Parts: sequence; C-alpha cells; structure tokens
Amino acid sequence: MSDQKDNRSGRNGQGGGSGQGPGGEGGPPQGFMSRGFMGWVIIAIIMVVMLVVLVDSDGQSKKLTGGINEFVAATGQGGYIDKSKIVVTETDIRGAKRQDAQNLPEGFSKYARFHVPAALPEMREHYIGVLAANNLSFTEEIKNNGMFLTLMLQFGPIFLLMLLIWFFVFRPLRSAGGGPGGMLGSFGRSKHKMVTKEMSNVMLSDVAGITEAKDEVSEVIEFLRNPKKFQRLGGRVPRGVLLIGRPGCGKTLLAKAMAGEAEVPFFSISGSDFVEMFVGVGASRVRDLFKQAKESSPCIIFLDEIDAVGRKRGTGTSGGGHDEREQTLNAILVEMDGFDSDDQVIVVAATNRADVLDPALVRPGRFDRQIDVPLPDIQGRFEILKVHVRKIKMGPEVELLKIAQGTPMFSGAELAAIVNEAAIGATLANKDFVELEDLEEARDKVRWGRSRKSQKVDEDEKKIIAYHEAGHAMLMVLDKDSEPLHKVTIIPRAQSMGAAFMLSEKDRHISTRNQLLGQLRVTFGGRIGEEMFCGDISSGASMDIRQATSIAKAMVLDYGMSDRLGFQTFSASEHDNPYDATGRFSPETARVIDEEVKRIIDECYAQARKMLEDHKEQFECLAKALLKYETLTRREVERVLEGKTLDRPTVSELVDDKTDKGSGDAGAGVSNTEAKEGSDGLDGMMPSLG
Repeated sequence: MSDQKDNRSGRNGQGGGSGQGPGGEGGPPQGFMSRGFMGWVIIAIIMVVMLVVLVDSDGQSKKLTGGINEFVAATGQGGYIDKSKIVVTETDIRGAKRQDAQNLPEGFSKYARFHVPAALPEMREHYIGVLAANNLSFTEEIKNNGMFLTLMLQFGPIFLLMLLIWFFVFRPLRSAGGGPGGMLGSFGRSKHKMVTKEMSNVMLSDVAGITEAKDEVSEVIEFLRNPKKFQRLGGRVPRGVLLIGRPGCGKTLLAKAMAGEAEVPFFSISGSDFVEMFVGVGASRVRDLFKQAKESSPCIIFLDEIDAVGRKRGTGTSGGGHDEREQTLNAILVEMDGFDSDDQVIVVAATNRADVLDPALVRPGRFDRQIDVPLPDIQGRFEILKVHVRKIKMGPEVELLKIAQGTPMFSGAELAAIVNEAAIGATLANKDFVELEDLEEARDKVRWGRSRKSQKVDEDEKKIIAYHEAGHAMLMVLDKDSEPLHKVTIIPRAQSMGAAFMLSEKDRHISTRNQLLGQLRVTFGGRIGEEMFCGDISSGASMDIRQATSIAKAMVLDYGMSDRLGFQTFSASEHDNPYDATGRFSPETARVIDEEVKRIIDECYAQARKMLEDHKEQFECLAKALLKYETLTRREVERVLEGKTLDRPTVSELVDDKTDKGSGDAGAGVSNTEAKEGSDGLDGMMPSLG
C-alpha cells in the first residue's frame, strides 16, 4: 500500500514535543547549535582576523640582532633600510625596506620592516643620540598611553578570542551538561517527533490491500487501549513489531494509521537520525528516546528504516566495538530488553532489508512479531484504487477492477502514482473527468516510462524497429507459454526506441520451466524479425540478448532445470567465501554449465524462428500495420492477424487532417518518425523471472 493518500491537509507528523521533552517543540533550547549558522561564521572570521593580526605584527617585522649599530649600517650606501622612513616609538626603533634594496642578508627577503627593541627610556635616548650622530633624521611616535594600553594591544586579541570561545561553546555546554545529552548538549537529545491522535490525518480505514497486516496492527492498538484484557490470562504486551515489505507497500502508512487510531503518544524517528559524526551520540539519543517513552507509557515508538542502524555487527569498516553504528545498535538492544514488565511501550520498526538486520535485534523478546507487508493481489489493488480515487473526478466508463487486473505486481505507491498521473494528464487535456485511457497511459508511464513522441527517426531505422517489435508481438500471440500481449508500439518510451509490452492479467509468484522457455522464445522474436525481413541484424537486440542469457543461466544455476546437472544449485550464496572462486564447482562442471545454457538458448531460438516462418505473411502484415499506426493494442493485433482492417485513421491521415485545420498538432498518441540517438535497445519488454 502506498504512503501517499488522498491529499488531505493536516499536520501529519508535524507535532513536536508539546512540552513532552527536548525532542519536541516545547522543549528547552537546543544548546549552542541553536545560535545559528551566522554565529559560527562570525567566530571563524574573528579567529582568522586575530590570527592575521598576530602573524602580521610579528611575522612581517625583522628584529636586528646586531642592535642599533647594524640598523645604522643598513641605512648607509648600498644598505637595505630607507633612511627617510625611520620612526622612533616608545618600544623600538623602526625602519622600512628600500624599494631598490638588493643583496639583502639571507633570510631578510620576505620582511618589509626592521626594528631594534628599545623598551627602556634610557635605551631609547641612547639610540636617538646614535641616530643624530650619524646625521639620520627620524620621526617620533611616542605617546604616553601607559603600560595598560600596551598590555591590551599585546594580549587583547587573545583575551577576546578566549572570551568568544567561552561564550559560544563552553557556556552552553555547561548549561546543557545536566540534561539527557550530558556534555554532548543537544547532540545527545533525541530528534523524534511526537504525534497524537489529533495530529494524524491517516486512519486504518485509509489503508487497503493488506488485510492481514491491518489485523495485526489493530491487535497492537488494542493491547495499548486495554492491556488488562490480555493480562487476565497471564499474557504480556508484545515489546516489538517489525514491519517487513518491499518499498511502497505501505509500512510507513501503517505506522501513520497507528498514530491516528491509538489513543496514546506516538514517538516517530528515522534510523538515520541516530547516527552522527561524533561517537556515542547515537547511543545517547536512544537512551533519551526510551527515557521519554517510559515516562509517557503507554506509548508507541516507531523506528523507520531501522536497517540504517540495525545491520549485523562485525561488518563495519572500523572492525571493532567503537563503531558508532554498532554502539547505537547495542543501546537499542539493551533498551528493548530492559523494559520492566509494567512498561507498556511497544517498538514498531519498518524495513525493506530484513536480511541485513542483526539476529539479536529480530529475536523474540525484542521484536515478538514480524508482520509481512506484501504486494497487493487483485482485490487488494482494487481496494487501494478506491481509496486513491476518492477525491478524483472519474468518468462513468472507468472500471477500477479492470485497472486492478491490468496492474499485476504493482505496489500501493505505484497505484497512487497511476491515479495522480492520470489526473494530471486529464487536466492538461482540458477534460472534465479522468477517463480509462488516462489511467492506462498513466500505468504505462509509471511502469515503463514516458513516451517520446517528438523524436525523428530515419525511415530505414523505423522499418527495423517495426519488424523487431512485430517479432516480439507475434510470439506473444502464438506461444501459449508466453505472457499475453498488452500492446506494441514503435513510439520511443524512456530508453527504448520501441516496445512490445507483455502484461499478465493475474498475479504470478512462481514461474514454471515452460513459462521461462516461452519468455526465452519471445526475446528472440526481435532478432529473428530483423534477419527475415531486413537482410541484416542490428544492435537493437542487445537488451534481448542480455535478458535471454540471464533467464537461461538462472534455469541452470538456480532453478535446477537442467537434466544433465540435476537438482542442485551452482550460484554463489551469501555464506560462500567471496575470495574463493573455485570452491563451488569444478572446471568440468563449468564446461557443462556453459553447454547447457547454450543448448537451451539454441533450442528456443530454433523454435521461435519456426513459429515466425510458419506465419510469415501474418508477420509482415503486422509490421506494416505498425508502420501505419505506430501503436496497436492486443485486440488490434488480433484483427490484423485475422486479415481484418482497422477502422481508425493512420498516422499520416491524422497529421494531414490536423495540418488542414492549421493546428499543427498530430494529436494524442501520434508521433512523427523518431530518431534513434545513443540507444542500444529497441524493446521495452519486462518479463518476470518469478
């Protein structure tokens, strides 16, 4: 089931703490990080300026170790000090480098000023006398500022820097030290959102297509509402519920429905919110979250995408116990196993990667229940569509059951996207309501991509594409073991330049050997069509070749469908050593595997070619019809194969009609010839391996 529903407005998930703790809106200030980005920018600028001042005051002036005599000598003929820029201050004698100074002493080249210390008044008077005796003029910059100002000029920047660091860093840390985060301040506080029944706009009635999962969630809600009912016979409330399912099946939506139905606090947080760059922050946030949850008992904690922190231990890059993710997981394990018997706190977690979770996390006692959220069946898809079309204006001829039958293996999120895309398409076409053709186009767009009707294709290439796709379509019709044809088109869609869509009208969870062989024969139809009618073969069959190879290898390596190799598997498992490439089978077995894969492919190729050669005239009629109409549905393909004509205008007739009316638009579903630019594959078939 999809997490997207009928666009209700509300404050779903936006509730803060409401005074419940530091994780919410009513909590205390968030420490020094709440001072904002600009505060840290100002600190950085001040530090850089202070550093420049300190470096400039000391690094750009060279102290002359030879004293006043070296200074006077440097002002003479060929010296490097400009005699016209001598300054006497209260602390030293200063001189600037001459612009034409050459042959500077080693190490002096980067300095522009030189000085001789003269801190004592007697020393300064002596140096002034030496300057006068050598007929050197100077400028006095002696101010009676006192010793205090001198100290402030020297140590003021350092003092200011220390003051700023204390005000912006240590002061907030000290004030936050008593909080749940300790010296980590707001870093150690949980970032959860607390959602109440009034804040959620999703109810269990909004969840469809996953009846069993809804029933289990309803039991959890009943546990919290009336715990004594279950304690009467000695039972206890489950500590954890793990929602497992593919992306888009409705795990998060179930959690939102729990928040809407439960009359208890609902703490929601993502697994990634526990992880920070500082070691120990995640564990601190876990402790803070569970501390607040126990204080609000009974309540629900929802951990979305728990695989972010719940992966198996011992696989981190650090290789030791100091890995931040592992510390966070350890904290979760301790908190979940440390509940008192009276703590009515239920942890609900969601993931689509249950295979990577740590065994200690998913054991009974922590996650007592594991609820599978599967892809919906036909009835489930019908119920999901009914939920999503509540606020959509649908046409009177639209049959949602027919759409449900034509969307096998679609998730709830994909069904929600279909309804939304259909509404957008109908709006752009200025329709008063959504029609069946809008839903079918939206289905193809969601599953196979948007059609590209504006591309130009060379006539020769268009012919190759037409015979290629006609070969696929013919075999879908002729082969009883193939999936039924949905429609065939030579209009580019997504990355394919043409497509023959197969769409099962029933849910299929396994594939038999005959069905896999039928899929193989269909993949060869495009290449065989090119060979029979175009006199050459193209690179457009690259996707077919890749697909056929993967099906044949899966039959031999994984499914045990080879009579020579028997009932055994040869694929690498997750428990095999990845560095041991020779441990699974011998070179002789590898040779037999290659022979079996080639035998299956060759036999299916020969069978597919015979089918098409036996119906060569019908094949050619279908390809020519594709060139005329560009898109043919299953019924239209059957009429063409029966020798009947189609009672609808061709592409050229529609283009001429629109041109005569001056609109310049070929109409919906019509394209000019399209260009094949940088694409190796022609077909967009997506058969399932089961």
